[in-house]
Amino acid sequence: MSNEFQNQYAPDYVSPPGETLQEILEERGMSQAELAERTGRPKKTINEIINGKTAITPETALQLEKVLGVSASFWNNRERRYREA
Repeated sequence: MSNEFQNQYAPDYVSPPGETLQEILEERGMSQAELAERTGRPKKTINEIINGKTAITPETALQLEKVLGVSASFWNNRERRYREA
């Protein structure tokens, strides 16, 4: 087996993107309600994303990028990989 494959991180599980979103909010001391207000999304939608009940849409990914500074492509890829798994 080559070193290229040995050094790649390949977890055998996938967590919902909402877990990452919750971690970022906690790191920044931001509430779900504040994120909802700043993104223009309903509080219920933010809560459902965090709880893995609602997908992050491309439009929401753009708004998360504007508010949190985490690229929309990160959120879109995170969502896609979660749904594929």
